[in-house]
Amino acid sequence: MVKIKACKLPTRHPRCLADGNELLRFHGIAIACSLGLNGSSSLCTLEKCGVCQILRHGFSEKDLQGCVGIFTASTSGRAMECFELSQDNHSAARKALLVYRVIAGRVHKPLEKFQEMAGQPGFDSLAGKVGQYSNIEELLSDL
Repeated sequence: MVKIKACKLPTRHPRCLADGNELLRFHGIAIACSLGLNGSSSLCTLEKCGVCQILRHGFSEKDLQGCVGIFTASTSGRAMECFELSQDNHSAARKALLVYRVIAGRVHKPLEKFQEMAGQPGFDSLAGKVGQYSNIEELLSDL
């Protein structure tokens, strides 16, 4: 889809044409079951287990600072910093780190006011924070 849209744009974006602008991204989430312990590979049905929910049903759109999408970070450390255990998760819940290849497409890099840039036409993703060397540290992508 990203590559098809990129072909039709008046300004060609080489990364979008080649691979859709594929990025390696990280996402911190709660895990409430025994998945991965002692070789366990069975997915649970617990609503509080974010890992199994994503593996079973995929991502769900979440509201993040007035924007709806999927939040990912460029580093594992940043993904874990952004992750907070919610009040509904019991204290025994563990943290997990999911690693993804994300097709970011054309990324809008606003200077400020993250919320105002959501849904801008012509972009597939929104950079929430851009690093010193133009690295996209935080990314909000549509489903």
